[in-house]
Amino acid sequence: MNRKGFTLVEIMIVVAIIALLAAIAIPNLMRARLNANEAAAQSTLKTVATAAESFRAAQTNPLYPANAAAMTGATPAYCDAGIFAAAGRQGYLLTYTQLDAGLRYVAAAQPVTFQVTGVRTFAINQTGVLRATDAGAAAVTAGPATTAAYEAAAFVAVQ
Repeated sequence: MNRKGFTLVEIMIVVAIIALLAAIAIPNLMRARLNANEAAAQSTLKTVATAAESFRAAQTNPLYPANAAAMTGATPAYCDAGIFAAAGRQGYLLTYTQLDAGLRYVAAAQPVTFQVTGVRTFAINQTGVLRATDAGAAAVTAGPATTAAYEAAAFVAVQ
């Protein structure tokens, strides 16, 4: 008798091989996504720093923007309003705070979900030096506390 098709054992072997390949590949894909989120956060912070400098240069009295809305609401806008979305962007939540009556600022990017969307928190200020910390899921709020952490050893320069 000549039968066509696959036996149950052959199908089970194929399913087992596919499951094994998936078990190997999925963690690598998750790591690649996390790295992409962190790269996007770094790039976005550099964009915010450039926008803040452009804003400052365009003012008669050169001061940094009072808040993110000053950069995004200008005509033409210095940066996209979606950068500061309340739900985050590409796994990171960005904040901007003016300090010292417009003489300094700090912008920070924190993972929306620690160790899922990112493992490091990034910050940049008027010096233009991008710094990072992997201090954990502790909230990094914009303002003097972030500036103090940024200027202290908590944040290290990103290469």
